[in-house]
Amino acid sequence: MEGQICREDDLLQISALQHALFCERQFMLAYTEQEWEENLYTAEGRVLHERVDAERSESRRLFKQEYGMGVRSLKWGLTGKCDLVEIWYNQDGSVKKAQPVEFKRGRKKPDDIDRVQLCAQVLCLEEMLGIDIESGQFYYGKEHRRTNQAIDAALREKTVALIERVMYIRDKGESVPAKYEKRKCDNCSLVDLCMPKVTGAGYKKVDRFVKTQLRLLEESDA
Repeated sequence: MEGQICREDDLLQISALQHALFCERQFMLAYTEQEWEENLYTAEGRVLHERVDAERSESRRLFKQEYGMGVRSLKWGLTGKCDLVEIWYNQDGSVKKAQPVEFKRGRKKPDDIDRVQLCAQVLCLEEMLGIDIESGQFYYGKEHRRTNQAIDAALREKTVALIERVMYIRDKGESVPAKYEKRKCDNCSLVDLCMPKVTGAGYKKVDRFVKTQLRLLEESDA
């Protein structure tokens, strides 16, 4: 995929990567079938990002803070918005250094769901600004402090693989089957639309039961 130039209409929303890494069926419902419902967690996250976007950008001679900055990459096929991008300049006006800062409502997560989002933002910024970016930052609302995140080779590789996977699912256009996982599904705002207990593993048990009953009825009528 590297080196490929995507059309504007084919660009993938950076936020879709998080959804797909959390649950591929959630991604399909939200981004392909355009189905979405809010719960407490998504509403709190939306309000937080709206507050961040409303912040006023700060600019000094060799430093600038850009809130709600739109980004894209035709190379990687991505588009989205960064909560905050901090940019440092050289004396001649060229960009010396930049880093995205992503704001989250909760605490630091043990998985890569947030990290791949930050890495995708870096891929876009590197293309737009023409520089290498080695790190970004998170601000978690319940921790009240920034934490650094290295954008290393392993994270880049995982992010690129995820981009390719999500584009494959999107372009193939087939529905992703539901699979009930209590930790994920019970906290998902789309659980009532997805119905994983009905259409997932639980459905297979019901389907087998119905087929068995039909077979017994046919045998009794014979």
